[in-house]
Amino acid sequence: MIVVATEDFEVYHDVVNGLRDRGVTFTTIRPGESFPEGTEVVITGPDETVEEYRQVRADPDHPRRAIEAALASLRGRGGRTIVGVDPGTRPGIAVLVGDTVTAAFQEPLEDAPETIREEIDGAVDPLVRVGDGARIQGAKIVEALEDVTVELVDETGTTPYLGTGARGMGDVLAAVNIARIEGEVVSSRDFEPTAGELEVIKSRSRERSEGNRAIDERLARRVAEGDLTIDEALEEHRERGRTAEESESAADRASDSNAGSDEE
Repeated sequence: MIVVATEDFEVYHDVVNGLRDRGVTFTTIRPGESFPEGTEVVITGPDETVEEYRQVRADPDHPRRAIEAALASLRGRGGRTIVGVDPGTRPGIAVLVGDTVTAAFQEPLEDAPETIREEIDGAVDPLVRVGDGARIQGAKIVEALEDVTVELVDETGTTPYLGTGARGMGDVLAAVNIARIEGEVVSSRDFEPTAGELEVIKSRSRERSEGNRAIDERLARRVAEGDLTIDEALEEHRERGRTAEESESAADRASDSNAGSDEE
């Protein structure tokens, strides 16, 4: 059984709530009180010490790590921390310690690298496995984790059939499967946008533009490579159009002025 014994209110509050959310059987005591029968692991604050039992010190900023460490201790096994990522505009992310899924996320692409870093912070020899689909988004994640061991995984067949009530879980479940497949270690993922990918970007820009006009291929390529968002590309496209119109207008005025001088 897990016992929470700490004078640190922040640690107590966060750890107790986290254990309740996980459905874990535990109890709490004040430091100095006798430990109940069946105590196996004690979670304390960062500066507290327990002599009789296995102790896990909780960092107030990362209480969930203490919960995972206590559960791993109860299971009698740890295991390598592996993060599986199903890339996309909202990647599915699954964190495994050994064979156990300890956390799962799905959030915007720009937030994914930071979430992954938080989950592997402090882990011994962590590994991130990224599916090889959604090449553009996958490349961004790989590039953002340049100091982390990353494997590129063949994600064929990793998305499971979703029954009634499971809608929206596909990316996360695929990430779990990706985490369990060995891949090839990579430090970057270079790619050349395909004609189809560029057409998709141009089509999306047309849908979001006020005049139903698509950006050109050069801007679409910059969007694909992550240099611009579609909105930024549209603004650059509009600005270019305004500049061209102003230049044409100035040229027309100059032409009219020269024509008037010739008539005189």
